[in-house]
Amino acid sequence: MTDRPAPTASGKPGDRYKWTALTNTTAAVFMSALDGSIVLIALPSIFRGIHLDPLAPGNIAYLLWMIMGYRLVQAVLVVTVGRLGDMYGRVKIYNSGFAVFTFASILLSVDPFDGGHAAMWLIGWRVLQAVGGSMLTANSAAILTDAFPQEQRGFALGVNQVAGLGGMFIGLVAGGLLSAWDWRAVFWVNVPVGVFFTLWAYRTLRETGKRSGGRIDWWGNITFAVGLSAILIAVTFGLQPYGGHTMGWTNPLVDGLIIGGLALLAAFVAIENRVAAPMIQLSLFRSRAFTFGNLAGLAISIGRGGMQFVLIIWLQGIWLPLHGYDYADTPLWAGIFMLPLTAGFLAAGPVSGYLSDRLGSRGLASGGALLFGASFLGLMLLPINFSYWIFAVLIALNGIASGMFASPNSSSIMGSVPARSRGVASGMRSTFQNSGTAVSIGVFFSLMIAGLASSLPHTLTDGLRQHGVPADVAAQVGNLPPVSSLFAAQLGVNPVQTLLEPSGALNQLTTEQQQTLTGREFFPTLISGPFHSGLVIVFAFGAVLALLAAIASLLRGTGTPRPAETTQLDPTTSEGKAMALSTIDPASALIVIDLQQGIVASQTDPAVAGIVERSARLAAEFRRHELPVVLVNVTGRAPGRTESTRFAGGTELPAGWADLIDELDVQPSDHLITKRRRSAFHDTGLDTLLRDLGVTQIVLAGIATSSGVESTARAGSDHGYHVVLATDAMSDPDSDAHRHSVERVFPKLGETATAAEVIDMVEATR
Repeated sequence: MTDRPAPTASGKPGDRYKWTALTNTTAAVFMSALDGSIVLIALPSIFRGIHLDPLAPGNIAYLLWMIMGYRLVQAVLVVTVGRLGDMYGRVKIYNSGFAVFTFASILLSVDPFDGGHAAMWLIGWRVLQAVGGSMLTANSAAILTDAFPQEQRGFALGVNQVAGLGGMFIGLVAGGLLSAWDWRAVFWVNVPVGVFFTLWAYRTLRETGKRSGGRIDWWGNITFAVGLSAILIAVTFGLQPYGGHTMGWTNPLVDGLIIGGLALLAAFVAIENRVAAPMIQLSLFRSRAFTFGNLAGLAISIGRGGMQFVLIIWLQGIWLPLHGYDYADTPLWAGIFMLPLTAGFLAAGPVSGYLSDRLGSRGLASGGALLFGASFLGLMLLPINFSYWIFAVLIALNGIASGMFASPNSSSIMGSVPARSRGVASGMRSTFQNSGTAVSIGVFFSLMIAGLASSLPHTLTDGLRQHGVPADVAAQVGNLPPVSSLFAAQLGVNPVQTLLEPSGALNQLTTEQQQTLTGREFFPTLISGPFHSGLVIVFAFGAVLALLAAIASLLRGTGTPRPAETTQLDPTTSEGKAMALSTIDPASALIVIDLQQGIVASQTDPAVAGIVERSARLAAEFRRHELPVVLVNVTGRAPGRTESTRFAGGTELPAGWADLIDELDVQPSDHLITKRRRSAFHDTGLDTLLRDLGVTQIVLAGIATSSGVESTARAGSDHGYHVVLATDAMSDPDSDAHRHSVERVFPKLGETATAAEVIDMVEATR
């Protein structure tokens, strides 16, 4: 274990460690994202390798779920595994994710079946691979945010996000190169990399953030997973024909799945407002930077994910065949010709992350979103058979725009949340991104099919008849769902040959007619007009999404760090500003220290009456919202103590001395703790009680500030709770000691607020 770097004297991670963390997490995010897109290009080779007809009606669902299943699992799980990282250790969950990801990659490459069973094997292990990928991506940003100081965080997150999105783009090229050798190679490539980085992560990464208590929100997870799955299953059926329609959106099953999925997602939101430890911390959405940053990210993810599919189909199905490339080779060359997109992103991402640390996030992210939309408008104006250099410039601009947006946006989101919530915040950010990518498949394919449906059947039928295909066969092929033509082009097969083979019509034609119909130019030329109609709709929608993303990005605020970040102190610092209250967790508890008859009666300061009144109001507010109230009293010195104390001398305490004051209005639901030391955590079972209740945050009030309150705050912070101190609901016989605790000690332990501010925050977050 000598490879684990030691912390510096200040207790912060050293420079060597932060770069180690950046290297390892960047590799992990890159691998996870690569596997989200590598299959897209490798699908032709995979379908041929497992002997699956891509155009058979039932097989379209296999194709869709090989693409969507990975994103769905990541969208569903990434918040939960981020939460597990906050609870049990981000590095521990992250390291386990590497092992799971590598194990699933091995199983994917040894598919023992054929046909549909082989497809189900691949989809099943892709799900497990996505579980490992979720564990990696959910905790990588949180590990980096813990490891890097505020002034370097944008750069670190920028590099990490560039690796993630760059992996999506590079996967398009890698899938073509590897599948040209063997389809299994797209999974083999993960194995040596996964083994190396799993071992390296275990030996070098360490926990630098605080763990928080809590429980897993099982009902929230179930409703979210089933609800989103139902919607994506509906998309799968909706893209296929039904009842004479080109798409299945009129299918009652599709309608039922969508309605049921939306109902479950609505139930999910209701559950998140009520449970003690929610999957999604809705309180985080009180931050403008967090809310609008995630909305902007969702819009960009939908636009970016859909654009990839459309560009691949455009290149593989039309442009490359028109320029002399065989259909079997188009998947590889489509990835190569999309390299400017990857290059633009890789160039802009780290630079924008570096600049966001100095210039702020809002301007860069908003400008990136606008440039993203402008590239869509440029693509919309291109002719079908374009000049490549113009296409290359436009997709390079799109990549630059994505890089400009991604790093500052991630930095803004992660910098807007308290340190204890970084794991779940990273997961929520990834959920928006993965959900957007998964949904984009249905959205963009539906728009494209809608654009094709109006003219493709007539155009295809007439074109086939003009070259000798019997009218009934031509009409049958022309009336096939447009999705068949799209997938034929995407999967690198000769569309006309594939569509005519079942009828045997090709064998009835002359050699010249056969060569014309199955040549490289006939099908691309035939569908160019209808396809361009679909492109205009798709790219116009992408431009609208980009505009909405830019507006959301501008609404995030100035992008300056939240008070809880700017006032966080080094443990060795002797003084600092108080940290303003940022939020009240859904699982918060009020702890009132030593407001008991004997102690309150002994106070001579008239301000104590106000302390009592504000503490009582806090207790009433927490009870009203069904939040735990813990009332603590003290009955004497710790056992074995011999030095002089106020309880020394063997005298018994006066009757009623330890009874809680009447003003607290003790209720049956309150939790009573008796202590014999200064801290309410010592030998009392308080920590066990709070963890059983799922509490992640404690609000402290009572007497005395420099003794019972401060000792409890220190212990609470050491136990991993988010500590809030209601400074006007506490008192100390020594005013200097009170001031020292509030001004110099409490900023190191948690956030401070008045009782009224706490009450307002409780009300606002419920």
